Amino acid sequence: MGEAGMDGRVRAILIAGPTASGKSALALALAQRHGGVVINADSMQVYRDLHRLTARPAPEEEARAPHRLYGTIDGAVNFSVGHYLAEAGATLREAWAAGRLPIVVGGTGLYFMGLTDGLSEIPPVPDEIRAVVRAEAEGRETPELHAALARRDPDGAARLDRNDRLRVLRALEVLAATGRPIAAFQAARRPGPLTGLSCHKIFLTPDREVLRARIDARFLAMMAAGALDEVRALADRHLDPMLPVMRAHGVPGLIAYMRGDLPYDEAVARGQADTRRYAKRQVTWFRHQAGAEWAWVTPEAAMAGVETGMWDGPG
Repeated sequence: MGEAGMDGRVRAILIAGPTASGKSALALALAQRHGGVVINADSMQVYRDLHRLTARPAPEEEARAPHRLYGTIDGAVNFSVGHYLAEAGATLREAWAAGRLPIVVGGTGLYFMGLTDGLSEIPPVPDEIRAVVRAEAEGRETPELHAALARRDPDGAARLDRNDRLRVLRALEVLAATGRPIAAFQAARRPGPLTGLSCHKIFLTPDREVLRARIDARFLAMMAAGALDEVRALADRHLDPMLPVMRAHGVPGLIAYMRGDLPYDEAVARGQADTRRYAKRQVTWFRHQAGAEWAWVTPEAAMAGVETGMWDGPG
């Protein structure tokens, strides 16, 4: 789970894993044991618009230990990895200054990679250029946009899924703004707030069938708790459908239900299926992208470690 630095101090605990794997419960238990602060590393839980549908910690959980970067961003904001790293860096420094152990928890691999490995120096795309690219893409299928990218940046297009609309558009926007392929900027990286610091890093690996059942049951619990009202309020804002918050798991299907385009049961089933597929992608991403310093453990073993004190040590 990582090694202490030369001064014997572990500067943070990082907890990743697929959605519904028990990350938040583990983080809270560790925060209570160590007097730590829980810092969000989930790209959907940053948005204040969706509390229930993104399974943010409940108020009673937040009362048991400090929680940071949950529900702080308005849904109209396209909150990038760069924005996250700036806020997470400030939050980490505040925790260290207060003598608290940061416990960073979430399922967004790019957030963790940015924290530990740094971020590519990609220039910001001006709003007016982004608007032009999005307008030109309106009504065009994603494979068609991918083909247009391939004509101008074949190497970049080859690294992208032809159906990944968000990343294809991002590559087109960078081309339009700079005249250079996105890969030209990705080679240069600036350090992240945890680069070079010793951290315990764990990835939770629940049984596959157990996880699928937990995902389906949790989605139903979200709906029972009022998730549909959240999505209705979000839909009433008439935001750009390409914004991250509008693509949160469950949102597209539930909006289709509210428009009368999809039966309720199908909308719920779609949300469950999208979440299950996302959990599978999370595991695949970490398997191929995360370093060997990440310890892959079951949620049960990780929680038992809290109870037996195996997590106690430098820091």
